Amino acid sequence: MILLDHQFKQALPIIDKIEEAGYEAYFVGGSVRDTLLNKPINDVDIATSAKPNEIKKIFQKTVDIGIEHGTVMVLWKDETYEITTFRTESTYQDFRRPDNVEFVRSLKEDLKRRDFTINALAMNRNGEIIDYFNGQKDIEKKLIQAVGIPEERFFEDALRMMRGVRFVSQLNFDMETETERAIQKHHALLEKIAVERIQVEFLKLLQGSGRQKGLELFIQTNLYSYCPGLNKHKSELKNFAQLDCSIDNSLIAWTLLLHFLKKTTDEAEAFLRGWKCSKKEMTQVKLALFALNHRLKKPFDRQVLYQTGLEIALDVETMIGCLGFAVDVEAVKKMYEELPIYTKNEMKINGNDLQTVLNQKPGKWLGELMTEIESAILKNEVSNESQELLKWVTNRYKLED
Repeated sequence: MILLDHQFKQALPIIDKIEEAGYEAYFVGGSVRDTLLNKPINDVDIATSAKPNEIKKIFQKTVDIGIEHGTVMVLWKDETYEITTFRTESTYQDFRRPDNVEFVRSLKEDLKRRDFTINALAMNRNGEIIDYFNGQKDIEKKLIQAVGIPEERFFEDALRMMRGVRFVSQLNFDMETETERAIQKHHALLEKIAVERIQVEFLKLLQGSGRQKGLELFIQTNLYSYCPGLNKHKSELKNFAQLDCSIDNSLIAWTLLLHFLKKTTDEAEAFLRGWKCSKKEMTQVKLALFALNHRLKKPFDRQVLYQTGLEIALDVETMIGCLGFAVDVEAVKKMYEELPIYTKNEMKINGNDLQTVLNQKPGKWLGELMTEIESAILKNEVSNESQELLKWVTNRYKLED
């Protein structure tokens, strides 16, 4: 029995209302696992013997977010809870989705379809753990083990192979021999999974405290060969796996990976597009890679820092430390604070001013001149004052007779 923390206590009225209606209800999955690991929990998931239509009768405010798979979202006092009916699943023709879902009244039947023993745990409202598959022992042994026959679990959803390796990294656990052997044997099934789903697991893998162990397993089981742009980079991935530092966010993860893969900024875009990254993320990672390449040769200068922005620059400084170079975060912050401008919009001159003072029609020259002035301001060649800027322009661009 364990003491319930705040998030579980907040959700107790949900459990109570379901039980008062004559059904079973339990906390399940990751929140229970993380509580046993003394880790902070994120979402609280609840599994119940009540069917979706029965849950909708119990609670006034619900949203059908996956009702065909038994999941209903309950809105309760400004919080939302996903309530899922106990279920079993049929065969999986595409290695991703069950052909048929059958709702059941048995908690054990529900838990035995889960991926790994450490996730096949339930907890009642009193903090008592229900553990049919020795998940607590595997937590004690720091072991990732499939529930039942590993091959069956991976044929149900091939993404579970990536999830297993991700948990090795995230929890710094080892993988049970038969589970690892099944991934090695069936790694090609990963080809059936959408890249977007693989990306979620891959990024968590790269940010885990046991990243070295996780990446080595990712390589040994050949999962890497079915991930975008990695098939021909086994040795580079091995080198990346040796990196001994924490990776706090996806920008650092992608940028350091690209650095080890020896990708140029142009090649980076194609690589990230293969991973289905958003345009915004591609832009930021390319900028970070450019800044990292600069920073590996010399300290930041005003132009690069202005172009990069403080947030990305500080991430780059973190990467520099990861790669074994001296870090100077305070110098970066000080230089950024001393920038005369932070965006082009802050320039005290615009295109209309330039057309007027130079008596010229709009054209390509206008953008080029604005960029030149921007650079001059950043280099302290001229102060960002309208009269000073106009004087600087007219001194350099005398009109021809």
